[in-house]
Amino acid sequence: MAESGGLGEFEHLVLLAVVRLKAGATAAAIRAEIISTARRPVSRGALYATLERLERKGYLTWDTEPSGPARGGVPRRCFRMTAAGLRALQRVRAAMAAMSSGLERLVGEA
Repeated sequence: MAESGGLGEFEHLVLLAVVRLKAGATAAAIRAEIISTARRPVSRGALYATLERLERKGYLTWDTEPSGPARGGVPRRCFRMTAAGLRALQRVRAAMAAMSSGLERLVGEA
């Protein structure tokens, strides 16, 4: 799929969570990462809709992972970022840095 569109705030958080989680980026782990690190509530519906949208944009892909008896043998999807997803994150980071440059006294530093 071809690269298209920018990133919304929640899409940005989801991609960052995928990067942080590396090979363990299941939907449940992505949700937990955003809740704990960004301290933002995440509904399952919003997360799954965003994962599908990021896949359509060509920013994410996934593989299935075998599951044990705890999940009744139902496989889980493990997400990974594509090269296009990495470029999208780089564009957002560069834009935020450019827009934030020189504003430290006005908005404070984290």
